[in-house]
Amino acid sequence: MESDTESQDRIKTTERIFQIVELLMRKDGLSFTEVANHLDLSRSSAYRHLTSLERQGYVIKESEKYYPGMQFLDIGEYVRTRKSVYEMIEPKIGKLAERTDERAEFIVEEHGTGIFVHREVGENAVHTNTRIGRSIPLHASAAGKAILAHYPTQRVEEIVESQGLEELTQHTITDADELLDELTEIRETSIAYNDQELIEGLRAVGVPILDGDDVIGGISITGPTSRFQGEKLKNEYPDLLLGVANELELNIAFRDE
Repeated sequence: MESDTESQDRIKTTERIFQIVELLMRKDGLSFTEVANHLDLSRSSAYRHLTSLERQGYVIKESEKYYPGMQFLDIGEYVRTRKSVYEMIEPKIGKLAERTDERAEFIVEEHGTGIFVHREVGENAVHTNTRIGRSIPLHASAAGKAILAHYPTQRVEEIVESQGLEELTQHTITDADELLDELTEIRETSIAYNDQELIEGLRAVGVPILDGDDVIGGISITGPTSRFQGEKLKNEYPDLLLGVANELELNIAFRDE
């Protein structure tokens, strides 16, 4: 029977492996010595972890540096397409980007943060580092607020307590009561806005995608403040998003019939 000490050692090893993978991604490759220095590991320990990951296909070595391997691409694609509704949403995001010439996205909530599942950019879209799989704070995102607005208040409070309300720009909501008030308004209209709350100079409009009372995720359109204003911001884009959401929700409701 495994002792408590052995169990804790296994947990620490598992945590360390994921720390290494995330570090390799964040630093765009490191030598085993650099990994050891960053994580305060012995050189031999860092080498053993990296060798094990390489043997399993999760890390590759190029010259003297290690990088995450293509095995993660297979896992990522499985995660992204695991739910059939995610695949139903993907072509709609492409059409939104094409129709608006802006950036269109679909995010889901996981562990209290927003995760990009689908993302397409139109001809005039502003390019940012919102790659697939990247996480963003829900409270500063239009699609994220659309998701939160359709969660029970207790769940929202749990997310705020665990994730905090980080001030990303001078426009970010950092007060919990102010956020709850805005979520109440969003719940009534199903339309959420991000007014330079995530990135200075960018605005976004978002709506939730629902399956009955369950929140699947949120879709949004993002662009520069110079284009996201007036009629386009207040009526054209919200109406477009609500139409897409309604169509998706009907398809989702009747997908098994």
